[in-house]
Amino acid sequence: MRIGIAGAGAIGGVLAARLAHAGQDVSVLARGATLAALREKGLTLHDLCGQAHVRVPASDKAEFGLQDVLFLCTKTHQLAEVLALCAPMIGPDTVIVPTINGIPWWYFHAEGGPHAGKHVQAVDPGGALLAVTPLARLVGCVVYMTAETTGPGAVVSNSPHKLILGEPGGPATDRVRRLCDTLSAAGIAAQASDRIRDNVWSKVAANLSSNPVSVAAGGATLGQIYSPGPLRPVAASIIDETIAVAQAYGAQLTETRLAMLDRAAKLGSFRTSMLQDFQAGRPLELAAIGDAVLELAERYAISMPVTRAVLSITRFRDERRSGY
Repeated sequence: MRIGIAGAGAIGGVLAARLAHAGQDVSVLARGATLAALREKGLTLHDLCGQAHVRVPASDKAEFGLQDVLFLCTKTHQLAEVLALCAPMIGPDTVIVPTINGIPWWYFHAEGGPHAGKHVQAVDPGGALLAVTPLARLVGCVVYMTAETTGPGAVVSNSPHKLILGEPGGPATDRVRRLCDTLSAAGIAAQASDRIRDNVWSKVAANLSSNPVSVAAGGATLGQIYSPGPLRPVAASIIDETIAVAQAYGAQLTETRLAMLDRAAKLGSFRTSMLQDFQAGRPLELAAIGDAVLELAERYAISMPVTRAVLSITRFRDERRSGY
């Protein structure tokens, strides 16, 4: 496959390194210090499989030709810019896979319910992003990876790599299964889902109960949030509130609250992606991970008091950090 990776941060770095190491034709869209590092010394990944060092074509322009698959590995607030930049890489058969956190901007695409065709204002104001997305090419994706960049072109991951892929409109198709096979052969466990929104809400519950909590609590790790202690009841309450919203939209989480808490506690000292961004001075993904969920809750008059409180504290800390 010809595989494009837009964004060579933690998740993009894992995908690029593993797929290129497995012999796939990988090209990376990057910029700044990361682009310079990829061109000078390549990409290095340290994970449970060992070390993978690869050389991949890299550019800040979409000059790689049409791709079979394009992974969008950027933050949600960067998607409009990245989609426009990637236009020369997208053909009639290109599969577009966004590896984003939170409620995706495509959530109501082909949903088939009373909200079909609507947009989520928090992540897509006015539906502008939905309007420019080649939706027929899009495959939903839920990412289960813990990874960190240790420098430009260097990524470390100490947990298994897992992706869940599914069609927004329903059962998994041949293109989803082929992509799962390609990823699994590269050491990234990929699973096809017939109900991708169930998987989206399961990951949303995990993100929402950890990412803002890690910042609001002054740098708490996953182990500190989910292990027995003062933060675990906060995380549990946020999960319960998220479950109520998911159910209102006809979705079910793929694991129980207790299973989610216990599984995440085992991740120990890992810092959430939001905490990494906070400490590095980067923008926080509060819109997709938090505000979008509150917006969907309000449509059904569902109260989320604990979630709202934690998001308010997180936003306050972000504003103080930013000097507003």
